[in-house]
Amino acid sequence: MGFVFSKSMNENMKNQQEFMLMNSRLQLERQLMLQNEMRERQMAMQIAWSREFLKYYGTFFGLTTISLTAGFIFAYQCDLGYGTLLQRMKGEAEDILETDKSKLQLPGGMITFESLEKARKEQSQFFIDK
Repeated sequence: MGFVFSKSMNENMKNQQEFMLMNSRLQLERQLMLQNEMRERQMAMQIAWSREFLKYYGTFFGLTTISLTAGFIFAYQCDLGYGTLLQRMKGEAEDILETDKSKLQLPGGMITFESLEKARKEQSQFFIDK
């Protein structure tokens, strides 16, 4: 009688273990699915925030860039028309002529008539020598 009782108890215990194993697997699966769902939602929120951030700051910096460029051009034209820009340019040009004369020299020296004729004769196909 003890053998029958222990056999039935062993089956019940085995069934109970299988049920607990299946239950724990199911619970683990649900936890993994819940964690994945939460991760996806958090990532979606981060992506949405980044897109909104880009829209606002992109608009701000785009308008700022256009405004500053237009303002700079307007200020330059006002200085040219009503300010002292031409006098400053003239003074700078005179300073260059006086102090930085070496920067104004042509590479290879001054062009002469002889150097032009020599180059023309080298390139000309109809060379007539007098």
